Amino acid sequence: MQRDDIYLIDMWRLLRREWRWFLAVFAIALLATFAFMRSAKPQWQADAWIRIGQIGTAPAGQDPKIEPLQRVLERLQWIPFQRQVMQSIGIAPDTPEAKLYHKSLKLEPLAYAGPLLKLSVRAHSPEQARQWAEATVVQLQAIHRDVAAPQLKLAHQRLDELQRELQSITAERDRLQQNAEQSKDGVASLLLISKDEELSALRQGRIDLLARLDPAYTYDTALMWPIYVPEQAVFPNPALTLGMGAAMGLFLGVVAAVGRNAWRRRAV
Repeated sequence: MQRDDIYLIDMWRLLRREWRWFLAVFAIALLATFAFMRSAKPQWQADAWIRIGQIGTAPAGQDPKIEPLQRVLERLQWIPFQRQVMQSIGIAPDTPEAKLYHKSLKLEPLAYAGPLLKLSVRAHSPEQARQWAEATVVQLQAIHRDVAAPQLKLAHQRLDELQRELQSITAERDRLQQNAEQSKDGVASLLLISKDEELSALRQGRIDLLARLDPAYTYDTALMWPIYVPEQAVFPNPALTLGMGAAMGLFLGVVAAVGRNAWRRRAV
């Protein structure tokens, strides 16, 4: 053993000699902790789970999502986007509320589940926290709808074209069938078979396009579940704050006792 080693028994004796300093510093730390808990404005946290929209008519091999998950994360972290969210609910950019929104906004990608994106934001009341989370989702929805609009417009135009082609070829096929029945011509029968095949291909194409536009494959960016705001404030957390304050008080009390003992020995 080294002579400079500090044993627990020695530390106990030191604290017994300097117990007044230890208790004084410990009490000051606890008082500071209680003062912080009384003065700190409470914060509530709202959690939202966002499902990124997709377009089922995307070409094969292309991501059907309106916007890739990583790009969505970058967009939500973009300060101009966050300012637009705040302005949409009447909060100026340089207010304490806006600063709290920027500071507390947290994102957790859940790529294995859809993908989903968990968004968390804090405010000074449960209602405000919910409002901020909803405003963020609404702003993202508006952007994604603008992004998806051209592709959806093309898909519906193609659906209308298929419908018109079906009507035209159906009418032509009916005319050929009538001619084939009247003339008993083999050429007319061959043309009729060709039109039947063309009709079958058009019907299948229309069915496939309708399936891709079905809500199961084409949907907007939206909340997966309702926004969750717990009843209790998440900050300051009484148990955690008291625990940290007590631990800091014990540490500072020991430091003060050791320092006082060293000063006393140096004076002697």
